[in-house]
Amino acid sequence: MIRSMTGYGRHQQVVDGWDVTVELKSVNHRYYEYSSRLPRTCGFLDDRLKSFLQQSIARGKVEVYVSLDAVETADSHVEVNLPLAEAYRDALRETAAKLDVRDDCTVMGLSRFPDVLTVRKNEADEEVIWNAVRETAAVALEKFVAMREREGERLRDDVLSRRDFLLERVALVEERSPQTVREHMEKITERMRELLGTVTVDEQRLLTEAALFADKIATAEETVRLRSHLDQLEQLVSGDGSVGRKLDFLVQEINRETNTIGSKAQDLLLAQTVVDMKAEIEKIREQIQNIE
Repeated sequence: MIRSMTGYGRHQQVVDGWDVTVELKSVNHRYYEYSSRLPRTCGFLDDRLKSFLQQSIARGKVEVYVSLDAVETADSHVEVNLPLAEAYRDALRETAAKLDVRDDCTVMGLSRFPDVLTVRKNEADEEVIWNAVRETAAVALEKFVAMREREGERLRDDVLSRRDFLLERVALVEERSPQTVREHMEKITERMRELLGTVTVDEQRLLTEAALFADKIATAEETVRLRSHLDQLEQLVSGDGSVGRKLDFLVQEINRETNTIGSKAQDLLLAQTVVDMKAEIEKIREQIQNIE
């Protein structure tokens, strides 16, 4: 199933003592472009996440947001500077003795002095964090891809409906082109009779003129190629994988053949048909810009 390049997925869960949230969103882009917002201390996740996501995302500008909080394990510890605490205690006792005041030094009091207690973060295990983020990212990625596939299904249906319209117009071109030759012949014959009066019209000359005109406006080759291109269009949008670039090239070829038919059109109905076809081709082109 084809996918849109527009997608969103988010998941939050607690894994191995870490509360992890991963959010993915993407918009159209010619290639795979990755950017991320990670916790300041988790830069080591960047390359891993980029490679992990690229296994499932071929094209699009992808933005990744990750938040990480420790919930079940202590992520910090308190260090005590005992020599400094002892120095503060001795200084307080000496002061109490010299001033003849009560020595009310307590642990709580000592702890309030600068640098006696220091809070330090525990060094996190990078592999534990990566496994927690990867597990969460995998679920967010499933939701992200599912949204892309749903949007891709809508794009496929729209493109196929426009393909059917083009096939109807191709059939009209195939039917109308021979009629324009006959009508042209009738006009030439009538004009020559008006000019020559009772003089016999040269039938051979008329046949030559008809042959030259028919060759000039012949669109059989173009309509055959158009039908082939439209068959390929159906196959691509009904298949799997990243087909956006192939579709872009194919639509260029469809437009080229349609332009050629337009340049050969010697009939108002055919000219209008080509205009209608080009309008639908442009709509298809706009839609496939969203396809991965």
